[in-house]
Amino acid sequence: MGFVNVKNKEVQVKIVYYGTGRGGKTTNLEFINRNFQERIKSKMVSLKTHGDRTLFFDFLPFDMGKIKGYDVKIQLYTVPGQVKYNATRRIVLKGADGIVFVADAQKEQRAKNIDSLNQLFENLATYDLDLYKLPFVMQYNKMDMDKDLILPVDVLQRDLNSRIKAPAFMASAINGGNVVVTLKKIISLTMVSVQNELL
Repeated sequence: MGFVNVKNKEVQVKIVYYGTGRGGKTTNLEFINRNFQERIKSKMVSLKTHGDRTLFFDFLPFDMGKIKGYDVKIQLYTVPGQVKYNATRRIVLKGADGIVFVADAQKEQRAKNIDSLNQLFENLATYDLDLYKLPFVMQYNKMDMDKDLILPVDVLQRDLNSRIKAPAFMASAINGGNVVVTLKKIISLTMVSVQNELL
């Protein structure tokens, strides 16, 4: 469960956007940041490499109200997508209460999506976390691209979601398509989990 500060009656909940490099994780958070300014209590932090890819994380906290008398603060993170930064991905996953897997729907990214999802399972296992037991949402991003360039949804589902059977959304992070729906779903699932664990 999220970090609980009993003295201040506050719960901090961590949601991590995970997936391949340049798949749309940061673009999701940038869209949320632009469109939820009135709910966000601090600035988004974005650390990037020379290749303009997220190196460490994006951190976007905003208040969610109360559950059982506790103030709830949501913290959104992304992980770096490149394989060479797997150690950083693992660190960012520590303490995750919910995960959004952002899959790049382009045909050329099919193998990388599968590898990234398998690595997610491995990285969570280092913290004795099981993806089947965590709040989890699948997002198929870049669905606004030419149909000849992207995988059909049934292929994405078979490749990435046939065992987990998580809620899945077709999205276009750059245009904001289903970005908010994805966010609302992961927050909803995570809040149910937190509420069940709060005494």
